[in-house]
Amino acid sequence: MFCKKIFLKLLLISLAISACANIPSLPVNQIVTPTESISFAIAEISKPTYTPLPTITSTPTQIPTNTPEPIAQAEIILDTPTNEYVPPVEQAYEAEAPVVYTGGKYILVDISDQHMYVYEGDVLVYSFVSSTGMNNATRVGNFSVLNKIPNAYGATWNIWMPNWLGIYWAGSLQNGIHALPILPSGAQLWSGYLGVPISYGCVVLGAYEAQVLYDWADVGTPVEIQW
Repeated sequence: MFCKKIFLKLLLISLAISACANIPSLPVNQIVTPTESISFAIAEISKPTYTPLPTITSTPTQIPTNTPEPIAQAEIILDTPTNEYVPPVEQAYEAEAPVVYTGGKYILVDISDQHMYVYEGDVLVYSFVSSTGMNNATRVGNFSVLNKIPNAYGATWNIWMPNWLGIYWAGSLQNGIHALPILPSGAQLWSGYLGVPISYGCVVLGAYEAQVLYDWADVGTPVEIQW
């Protein structure tokens, strides 16, 4: 029994040796050498060239100078409105024919009081502070409204006289009743001096009072100036 087992083992070993002997052997030069795979691509990239940017020279911004615009202090009434003062052509006054007045209006100027009293019939309708001429330059007497000019120009003094009511002639000049004169600059001449003799001969009223009188009076309205 023991001998039989040995015989079987030897037979198996013999068969194994025979099987190994039948395996063909590869030549040395046919032995496959494993190739390492590359998992990335190599690309040739040229080196960028440096191009200098243009130099920006900042120009300093000039700070604007605030120049105040001229402001008109008063509106000058002209035939053609303009933003600049344009001396008008001097108006040539002619002696008006006497006006026959039949109304009941009457203007009284009292030099001693520097006051004007305005009547309609026997009723006092207005009482205004006024200024007459310096050094008794305003003539006393009985006159009348000769003309009405919205804004008369006095070339002798280069002034405007709003709400002009002409009352008498003094040589080649006409004296009248008007509002505080306006200078070429737009300022009011004699502002703050109403109630004292200050004019060149005319009877001067405040701006509001002169407008009221101008609207109320008619050409031919009697005007009396007294002490």
